Amino acid sequence: MSETPASAGPAWPAGYRIQARADGPPADLVAAFREIPVAAVGDAMSRNVGAFGLRAYHARLDTVLCGPAVTVRVRPGDNLMIHKALMMVRPGDVLVIDGGGDVSQALVGGLIRTTCVYKRLGGLVIDGALRDVVEWAAAGMPVFARGHTHRGPSKDGPGEINVPIACAGMAVLPGDLIVGDADGVIAIPAADAADVLRRARAHLVKEAAIRAGNATGQSDPERFDAVLRAKGLPI
Repeated sequence: MSETPASAGPAWPAGYRIQARADGPPADLVAAFREIPVAAVGDAMSRNVGAFGLRAYHARLDTVLCGPAVTVRVRPGDNLMIHKALMMVRPGDVLVIDGGGDVSQALVGGLIRTTCVYKRLGGLVIDGALRDVVEWAAAGMPVFARGHTHRGPSKDGPGEINVPIACAGMAVLPGDLIVGDADGVIAIPAADAADVLRRARAHLVKEAAIRAGNATGQSDPERFDAVLRAKGLPI
């Protein structure tokens, strides 16, 4: 009979797994991304990545969510592993929850929000529902979710913590940098964060020049005419 190698870690029951927290990018990179709009980050990452179908439940449109991901995968409508993850987070972490897009039962509510504020989380991103909407609208804890309902969760499991997940169409690894603002939420692979920051800053400089031209009626007609000629149009 074969034995499990010592390096393989614990033999988790089916459907359960708890991995160590990943550190994510250094603090200076995280701070720098607080000044970069999510739209610019997306433009620097090919414009076809990021979450969709989520809405902000915090009230202020200028709120920025930014921090390394602690990932959680749960059975729809069950928050046992969310409670466990909250025992593992550090200040500034963003809890990213794969709830399968189900909105029939809330995964988090006002009591969990109180814990998140005490733990000084960077925010939450939930592919599922929340409840106690008025409490989440208060300042101090950015949260994006797919929907809301008064129906509360079970606490039976199964679930996994700090594993690769899919959240609202977005692939997220533990430690990825999560950035969210009024336009939406995006995940930046931790290893790519410095390069994405460089490209996003360059993109903002380019946009500033275009904006200045648009504001004075001096935009370059070749910006689009060249594209149309390349497609064979007689411009």
